[in-house]
Amino acid sequence: MSELPALLAANARYAEAFASGDLPAPPRRHLAVLTCMDARVDPLRVLGLDLGDAHVIRNAGGRASDDAIRSLALGRALLGIATALVIHHTDCRLRGVDTAALRAALVEAGADVPPRHDFLPLPASIEEGVREDVARLRTTPLIPPGLAVHGLIYDVRTGRLAAVSA
Repeated sequence: MSELPALLAANARYAEAFASGDLPAPPRRHLAVLTCMDARVDPLRVLGLDLGDAHVIRNAGGRASDDAIRSLALGRALLGIATALVIHHTDCRLRGVDTAALRAALVEAGADVPPRHDFLPLPASIEEGVREDVARLRTTPLIPPGLAVHGLIYDVRTGRLAAVSA
């Protein structure tokens, strides 16, 4: 059964009280957050932010993928992003799984997977994964200079954030 009718009904209720149509595109806090698509992570609430405060970029694992870098580069150049947070979380399904295992799971599910596609699995150490992504964002020539990048770990059981030193 499709979830679409219920979601559209919920949107209709949301739109009736919607009062944020005048928010500017540049985020008020000049902040971007790169985090995982995991449904247990609500980056705005976790950081005490409101709609319009930050750009949120989400993907499997919260990885500094080429597309995440593209989004941050454009946010920095066109929308005034000054700070980026990389937030990984505990109990992530990509942690410690290799590309071959991810490829096999997709093939088993019926996907046609290119032989050299990298699924950017996370290392077993959560801190190491955060450091890898922070380093990639800090060193890519695509992002204009001056972006402050910080790494954090979100604990899905406690709701707490912990900073990761670079």
